[in-house]
Amino acid sequence: MSTPLHISAGELETDAIMAAIQDGRRVVITTTAIRTEHEVTLRYDGSIYYCDTPTRLHRHETEREMRACIRKMGYGADVDDE
Repeated sequence: MSTPLHISAGELETDAIMAAIQDGRRVVITTTAIRTEHEVTLRYDGSIYYCDTPTRLHRHETEREMRACIRKMGYGADVDDE
């Protein structure tokens, strides 16, 4: 298993995050909500995309769903595209 990629929310564009996930890397994103930092881990097992938050594990069946999650949550730098 490769080393996880640690970034802050908005540091990379969605395309770069997706490329890392699809290459088998876990992407650990530090985000702030209500003045508290949290880590979210994004990963792909070859068939399902996962977004592991401190409170829930979200599953996404398609790349499109995962991209929408990244945009909606503000994890990528390009939250205003599409």
